Amino acid sequence: MALMRDLKRDLERHLEPDPQFASSLGDRWRAIRDGLLSSRRFQRWAAAFPLTRPIARRRAADLFDLCAGFVYSQVLLACVKLKLFALLQAGPLTTAALAARLSLPLDGTIVLLEAAAALGLLERRGQGQFGLGPLGAAMLGNPGIAAMVEHHAALYADLADPVALLRGDARDRRLARYWPYAGEAPREELTREAVSPYTALMSVSQPMVAEMVLGAYSFARHHRLLDVGGGDGSFLIAVARQAAGPQFDLFDLPQVAEIARERISAAGLGGRISVTGGDFLSDPLPRGADVVSLIRVVHDHDDDVVLRLFANVRDALPSGGVLVIGEPMSGPGGDDSVGAYFGVYLHAMGRGRPRSFAALQKLLERSGFSDVRPKPTRIPLIASVIVARR
Repeated sequence: MALMRDLKRDLERHLEPDPQFASSLGDRWRAIRDGLLSSRRFQRWAAAFPLTRPIARRRAADLFDLCAGFVYSQVLLACVKLKLFALLQAGPLTTAALAARLSLPLDGTIVLLEAAAALGLLERRGQGQFGLGPLGAAMLGNPGIAAMVEHHAALYADLADPVALLRGDARDRRLARYWPYAGEAPREELTREAVSPYTALMSVSQPMVAEMVLGAYSFARHHRLLDVGGGDGSFLIAVARQAAGPQFDLFDLPQVAEIARERISAAGLGGRISVTGGDFLSDPLPRGADVVSLIRVVHDHDDDVVLRLFANVRDALPSGGVLVIGEPMSGPGGDDSVGAYFGVYLHAMGRGRPRSFAALQKLLERSGFSDVRPKPTRIPLIASVIVARR
């Protein structure tokens, strides 16, 4: 009873009138919730009471995961850099055998294997062996994830002091250097050497995105597709292999377009895919397409740039032409995790932001597009799709 009186007193204290607090029922409920959850007495009671104990434990685990998240990510990075998942693809190995194959001391190997098993990346097998876990096996089927994991070293460096990054005090951001088009240098001065790393990263991760987009929208109904910001052509190659009918155009920076021509020629699709180099903000886009795609392009830019890009796309489309956007989106119609990850990532990069369907719809309608609709994808965390009509 004493505990309940203390909880009641804590609750009443948190519900004292606040002139700056909204009076809506929802806000009042949140005040009650926040007051209870921040009360140490309530936390102890919830952990002991049978009906609330599972919830309390789950919340404690969620909070612990947030605190330990960087360690988890570094365990994954170590597994990727050491190619541990590929090493175990043929079957489980003993700790001693893994230590020798990984060129690690035995104690360090044990730390890594135990941590990876706790995270579901590996599994303990019989006779002191370790094999692939469900998440480690999934990594083998998604090389783009492994490439992003290694790439995150630049993001972690920029996040060494997250407050300085948020205040704009951080200097020499590694992500801004990695994505050269995010800097202030004129795009015509970008070299092939400067654009090759991010083009390669997008290429290895593009199959996952292409799978989501092609599962949500069929390009077979169109006669010509223009992919703006198309990188090395990975997306158009995927579309061409699925849709036999259309012809294709790729438009990207001249240095990237050079890489795309080589990749498309090697794929034997030079006769179906034309490549044009230019700046999609200042140069006219190729005409003749009845559908334009922007795949992982829009979220890299601020609203003023996006509006200019949409205007340029609209000018390139005939009346009734279609624009297809494919990228991770936040909030309703997307995935809430997108906002947490891409919000920080793009801030470190120096421009752009994740957007919800509603935010993109407003920008599209301001640019003269209509009939803006979301198309559901199987895994919105990888990519969501929006279709709009000129």
